[in-house]
Amino acid sequence: MPSHRRSTATGGAEATAQSGPRVLKKYPNRRLYDTQTSSYITLADVKRMVLDGETFEVRDAKTSDDLTRSILLQIILEEETGGVPMFSTQMLAQIIRFYGHAMQGVMGTYLEKNLQTFVDLQARLADQSKGLYDPKTFTPEMWSQFMTGQAPLMQGLMGNYIEQSKSLFEKMQDQMQAGVLFPGMPGFGGKR
Repeated sequence: MPSHRRSTATGGAEATAQSGPRVLKKYPNRRLYDTQTSSYITLADVKRMVLDGETFEVRDAKTSDDLTRSILLQIILEEETGGVPMFSTQMLAQIIRFYGHAMQGVMGTYLEKNLQTFVDLQARLADQSKGLYDPKTFTPEMWSQFMTGQAPLMQGLMGNYIEQSKSLFEKMQDQMQAGVLFPGMPGFGGKR
């Protein structure tokens, strides 16, 4: 029987790299059990694992079914209802409309690639601002120079992001017309 002590889900990335993803078990009483730390954890602990970039999977304790997506969606729901939501009502309605639609898989891939492009863009911006936040070298003049230089930089980075997004969408359209995405389906470039 698992221990009833609580712990945070931080630390342990070293063990994860050696033994595969960290396994969390979900019990019928809705509690999550971390097999790595042998303790119960909360949804907040799982969120911390996500923020720390840890690889994990959530399994049903009885059936071993993969519940990872369900837990991640729960975290998103809590974030969306708790503070400033990221998704507008209109955006959520649009996403729902794609479920069951022939373009569902394409839309998922499109959103995933766009999000990755945005993350890459954010990383480049962070790289360019390294050293700026060092209290030993930071001055108000440096901040002013940095902010003055950001307008053209951001325009360039956002322009690249928009261009990549447009290019990705055009590639998907071309694949649909060529019948690559939906071969044999009428109306999608496949055989009729």
